[in-house]
Amino acid sequence: MSADSPGAPAPGERQAYRAAAQRRRDRRGLAVAAASTVVVLGALAAFLVTRPGWDAFRSTFFDWDEFRSSFPSVLRGFWKDVQLFVVVEIVVLILGLLIALARTTTAAALFPLRLLGVVYTDVFRGIPTILMVYLVGFGIPALEDPSLPSNPLVLGGIGLALSYSAYVTEVFRAGILTVHRSQWQASMALGLTRVQTLRHVILPQAVRNVRAPLLNDFIALQKDVALVSILGPLEAFRNAQIAADQNFNYTPLIAAALLYLAVTFPLARILDRMTIGDAAGRRGHLLRFRRWWR
Repeated sequence: MSADSPGAPAPGERQAYRAAAQRRRDRRGLAVAAASTVVVLGALAAFLVTRPGWDAFRSTFFDWDEFRSSFPSVLRGFWKDVQLFVVVEIVVLILGLLIALARTTTAAALFPLRLLGVVYTDVFRGIPTILMVYLVGFGIPALEDPSLPSNPLVLGGIGLALSYSAYVTEVFRAGILTVHRSQWQASMALGLTRVQTLRHVILPQAVRNVRAPLLNDFIALQKDVALVSILGPLEAFRNAQIAADQNFNYTPLIAAALLYLAVTFPLARILDRMTIGDAAGRRGHLLRFRRWWR
């Protein structure tokens, strides 16, 4: 039966039928996913609570009284972590972008800057972050120069900034290199200067191309802020460690972990949405190109 015959459903009816069928499939898939999740989590919970040492494990890691008594000090330390993270992240973004621009320049007179950028990236990316924090935290005070910072929190932030700016430099550089050379040529042909082209054409596209890797580095930095505790500042991990050592109970460490997760979970979900959005955008561009080509 053809679509134009009297007994055939109208286009609107066919669309409504397909939409209803898709909703039924979605509900069925959601029910299956929920059931499988309940089964897996239930099996995991049953495995844990039936272990011989479950009672001791629960009292050592999930003691509500210990959690309630230690949480205020851990929260104060976590606020210090958040402040340090924000400052270090701003420094990392600025420093990483400047070094990436130096590494991508092609001017012969700026070869020393390119060489310094390569050395900087290779050195600070190759040293483990915890070792960098340790070297900066104890190396700078050893110089005994009153003009240099001596605050352990500042020194730890410097170590983190040196390490993560090297990683972010490579992310920015990869984003700049993904922009086709024709973008430069077209912008210059329109009368834009090289600086204007870089600012208004190249960098916006480069940053958009590397948003997901940048956010991934932000998540890693937010967690690695806890490394400054080796220098002595009373941040979240350090306060939790002190509280745990007092009563030989590790519940304060769980409290600190939950605070870190409260920040990293939303960032991770934003990263997932950005990744899916970028992939969908690329598929949309490809479909439009295919329609145009046909």
